[in-house]
Amino acid sequence: MSRKQTQKQRQKQKKKQKEEKRPRGAARPDLLRVERLSKAFGGLQAVYDLSFRVDRGEIVGLIGPNGAGKTTVLNLIMGALRPDRGRILFEGRDITGWPPYRVVGAGIARAFQIAQCCPCMTVLENLELGTYANRLWGRVRGGAERVREAARRVKLLGELEKLPTALPQAGLRRLEIARALVTSPKLLLLDEPFAGLTHQEVEELSRAIRELRSQGMAVVLVDHNIRGVMRLVDRVLVMSFGRLLAEGSPEEILRDPRVREAYLGSVEV
Repeated sequence: MSRKQTQKQRQKQKKKQKEEKRPRGAARPDLLRVERLSKAFGGLQAVYDLSFRVDRGEIVGLIGPNGAGKTTVLNLIMGALRPDRGRILFEGRDITGWPPYRVVGAGIARAFQIAQCCPCMTVLENLELGTYANRLWGRVRGGAERVREAARRVKLLGELEKLPTALPQAGLRRLEIARALVTSPKLLLLDEPFAGLTHQEVEELSRAIRELRSQGMAVVLVDHNIRGVMRLVDRVLVMSFGRLLAEGSPEEILRDPRVREAYLGSVEV
């Protein structure tokens, strides 16, 4: 037996021993867990001592007034910013401070409020860009299949040969989400996906997001369209001045007097 084969056998044996030590029926770790996260910009405390979790196949709404720290949280999760304190766990692994390409590789993707597309390239070509993890890696395997599947999920298959400038606002939103889906994420972060959309377009996009959940994907949704958020999500996190003000079901959050005073006012859903 060669030395290489012997090493492989040892690795298999160690893996088997670890699995045997794991208690049967033990719960898997949360998909995402944020623990006591803090981030300041000079004298401005954007996020302070924030903790929350996201489960597999769950849609979580992250809401709050402007300046509450919501976008900063997304930037911290994606590795665009490094926290001052706290940590971020994804599938039990500490990914705190990882560069964005590693975060994407681990299974987290983000769709921005303003579509990050190349206007001189077709929708298809823009989606194909997502099959390159970063400039150091080659194209991922099955890239063409991923592109078509991402386009199908958000109903863009008939728009692949168009330029982004030919798409309506709702089409640009779908393109931005499809670009994230091409990376095959387990967790999708959506930043203001409903901004500028009509009621009907919000409903159509909500159906697409529910379909993603039905396929096992988790979603964190940041948006100021309270009606759209409350009708879509399973759980709501409310931020105010960088802190977690409240957490609960949409019904519980709508009844919470602290949330009404800080953000919701007299809004009805």
